Amino acid sequence: MPELQRLRPDHAPALLAFERDNRAYFAASVPDRGDAFFEEFEDRHRALLDEQETGAIHFHVLVGEDGEVLGRFNLVDAVDGAAELGYRVAEKAAGRGVATAGVREVCRLAREVYGLTRLTAATTLDNAGSRTVLGRVGFGAVGSVTLDGEPGTSYELDLGAAHAYTP
Repeated sequence: MPELQRLRPDHAPALLAFERDNRAYFAASVPDRGDAFFEEFEDRHRALLDEQETGAIHFHVLVGEDGEVLGRFNLVDAVDGAAELGYRVAEKAAGRGVATAGVREVCRLAREVYGLTRLTAATTLDNAGSRTVLGRVGFGAVGSVTLDGEPGTSYELDLGAAHAYTP
């Protein structure tokens, strides 16, 4: 059974493989990370781990039984009890409830471990999968946004509202 783990230094090789293997799949629904992301991956990974130590960000990977990364679930800009959620799931794991389970778990961690009370997220209008996941977990649409030139929707989740979020 896949396990959501807080990002660690030893995740780097599997995380890089995840990003490379799914680059074209991700680029169909979210902006491509660009070649520099892959060329500078080791330095970037170390920098993110350093920033994670400050508490401003919380990165997680969903790891399969064989150590393969199946997804990323990130909380960024954590300040004043709020953070922004971002996630991506490998093509081979899509459509199997992996994203919904990962988002639920990171929401639980946000509330119980990181002390957050509100999460935000955004997705483009053509990303039906992400819109569905956010709705299943209890995020509500709160407005329109533009994401890299594409129309989208912003969402919020009140982690303190018992009616809104159930792990």
